[in-house]
Amino acid sequence: MKKIFGMAIFLFGAIFFSCEEQLIFVDCSKCKTGEPLNTDLVIKIYSAENVPAVITIYEGNLEDNIVYSTFVIGNQNVVNQTVSINKKYTVTAKYNIGNKDYLVVDSTTPRVKFDESSCEDPCYFVYNNKVNLRLKRTR
Repeated sequence: MKKIFGMAIFLFGAIFFSCEEQLIFVDCSKCKTGEPLNTDLVIKIYSAENVPAVITIYEGNLEDNIVYSTFVIGNQNVVNQTVSINKKYTVTAKYNIGNKDYLVVDSTTPRVKFDESSCEDPCYFVYNNKVNLRLKRTR
């Protein structure tokens, strides 16, 4: 009996973790009829103290040092930047709080998927287009 239970757990785990992509829920209001080539990269930042941040977007990995865009933002929580689909982007935010520098790094690869059944009409939707550059804490 323990052997059968162990096999069932193993089989369930193998099936559950064998999927390449996570389950995605489609927001039909953001669906497009034509396949997009670009999307907005949604950058969430820390602005509780209205601290300006220097945002740098790199194409690929941070180590590649291919700068796509650099800009300073002040009292916004979210900023959008247009980027290409299916390219990896690494984004950094540099904060100076109390004469200490903090560097936050996140990366993503915006992807597009065609969905035929979730919305009224078949459509394309973009996912993996958000990065979180919010500070968790400062010391």
